[in-house]
Amino acid sequence: MKTVADVLKLIKDEEVAYVDVRFTDPKGKLQHVTLDVDLVDEDFFEEGFMFDGSSIAGWKSIDQSDMMLILDPSSAYLDPFYAEKTLCVHCNVVEPDTREAYSRDPRGTAAKAEAYLKSTGIGDTSYFGPEAEFFLFDDVRYSVTPQKVSFQVDAEAAAWNTDAEIEGGNLGHRATFKGGYFPVNPIDEAQDIRGEMLSTMKRMGIKVDKHHHEVATCQHELGMIFGGLVEQADNIQKYKYVIHNVAHAYGKTVTFMPKPMKGDNGSGMHVNMSIWKDGKPLFAGDKYADLSQEALYFIGGILKHAKSLNALTNPSTNSYKRLIPGFEAPVLRAFSARNRSGCVRIPWTESPKAKRVEARFPDPAANPYLAFSALLMAGLDGIKNKIDPGPASDKDLYDLPPEELAAIPTVCGSLREALDSLAADHDYLLAGDVFTRDQLEGYMALKWEEVYAYEHTPHPIEYAMYYSC
Repeated sequence: MKTVADVLKLIKDEEVAYVDVRFTDPKGKLQHVTLDVDLVDEDFFEEGFMFDGSSIAGWKSIDQSDMMLILDPSSAYLDPFYAEKTLCVHCNVVEPDTREAYSRDPRGTAAKAEAYLKSTGIGDTSYFGPEAEFFLFDDVRYSVTPQKVSFQVDAEAAAWNTDAEIEGGNLGHRATFKGGYFPVNPIDEAQDIRGEMLSTMKRMGIKVDKHHHEVATCQHELGMIFGGLVEQADNIQKYKYVIHNVAHAYGKTVTFMPKPMKGDNGSGMHVNMSIWKDGKPLFAGDKYADLSQEALYFIGGILKHAKSLNALTNPSTNSYKRLIPGFEAPVLRAFSARNRSGCVRIPWTESPKAKRVEARFPDPAANPYLAFSALLMAGLDGIKNKIDPGPASDKDLYDLPPEELAAIPTVCGSLREALDSLAADHDYLLAGDVFTRDQLEGYMALKWEEVYAYEHTPHPIEYAMYYSC
């Protein structure tokens, strides 16, 4: 953790030339502006930086465009990619006249969620451990014009290139479709790239633990050690930033789209969560899988609100091409300590301190500040209202008889359904003014634009199915 004095000392000691102030928009994209270091002193941290909020989708109208960034000194880190030495600082957005938190600022929402947890008396600390997957390609091309809607991705390491003619020869070592989990090199061709990604994250102050190839061809994951809600949302933003830029330096391209191609596993962002109170783990107990009653109620809240959560944890039209049965996708609103086919899993651990619950349906298209805050609010609603999650599902949920499977509710099947669900079920998010109606309405308006764009555009598969009808 850094104070303003610590940051100013770091700037001097490292001979920093620029300060990059960064914030996250409602869709989850990291934004920035770079300032000459001579502008940054103690007064700058106090006074903040003004910018045009009307230029950010989903924020201010042009007649009320002035907004202010307040730098969080505890978030400061040196950028590893810029040629000139640059210090990056994440910011909260406030109203310039009142200096009150702007209700549509995602990072501000996450801070309010942490404060709300303390106010409830249920706990004083929440820990989050997100696991975001991604795809690594060599080439991507797409077109959305009136006469051409198409995409094409390619990678030398992709399963479909076993017979490709490659300069210097095709060496043939590739992860097959659904066969990429944990093979060593040369099948795992991205070992060195991922290693550089992880070491770069570590130099930026992120606590890391592992990296590996994932199940799908060209799919990968890097691991971060758990931390606080705002801290881990910041870290996901840094995680994406590092992965995109290291890949770019290697002449490769990364996507966090949940389902960039058909026929193979999609990318999720499993989110591990726990609550502590007075230095003790609230989720450890003597109930199912050594969980406490509070942990079971927390699961109950997530399962109850899963469909409205989808709008924040699975916020793209592409998200629902992953949330279909048959690809390890957690589409069923069930929980278990054994199988991975339900929405919530309880990872095995011997230590009460590591007792946690894992939401498996989120994906990396999510705005991490909003997704983590919503998950916490749903779980807290479960604890406050003692929502029973029902019995655990320890069977293979994809091998159940049809009559049993029909009795288990599912998550949403489209972004349209998720937005309708959020419109109908959002009071739990408004508790403690963590989310606001205005914020949710603005967010949903942005997402409805994406739904309409998707639904109004002909798809190549429609030509295959209907052109000659």
